[in-house]
Amino acid sequence: MAIEVGTKAPDFDLKDNHGRTVKLSEFRGAKNVVLLFYPFAFTGVCTGELCALRDELPTFENDDTQLLAVSNDSIHTLRVFAEQEGLEYPLLSDFWPHGETSRAYGVFDEEKGCAVRGTFIIDKEGVVRWTVVNGLPDARDLNDYVKALGTL
Repeated sequence: MAIEVGTKAPDFDLKDNHGRTVKLSEFRGAKNVVLLFYPFAFTGVCTGELCALRDELPTFENDDTQLLAVSNDSIHTLRVFAEQEGLEYPLLSDFWPHGETSRAYGVFDEEKGCAVRGTFIIDKEGVVRWTVVNGLPDARDLNDYVKALGTL
C-alpha cells in the first residue's frame, strides 16, 4: 500500500546515474519534489514516460521543483539509459538493498522484484501532497503532475 497524502515522505540516500549520492532531505526548505518510481529502464512504457518528462523538463525541474526518477536498476544501467535517451535529470538506483526505497513508499512489487508506477509530489516541508500509483502497463498522465504542482 502506497504512503498516503499528508504523510511525511521517507528520506532516502540513493546513487544517481553518475554515482552521486542524492538525498530527499537535500531539497527540504528549497524545492518541491516530483518523485517518480518506474519498473525498469529500457522498457516501452517506462521509456515513453521518462522521455515525455525530458520533453517537458522545465516544468518539472526549475528553481521551485526537482524531478527524481527511481528504479531498481543498477547505476550502470541507468547511466547508459540516460545517455541513450538524452535524460538530463537524476535517475536514482534503488538496486541495493534491493527495493528498499520503493518499499518505504509502498510501491515495490515483491512478485515482480521491481517498483510499480508510483508518483509522489512532495512539498518543500517534506510532506506528500499528491500521489498516483498505476499498474505496470499503465502510463501516467504528466498533466496530473502539473495540476498537483500548481496547488503547492
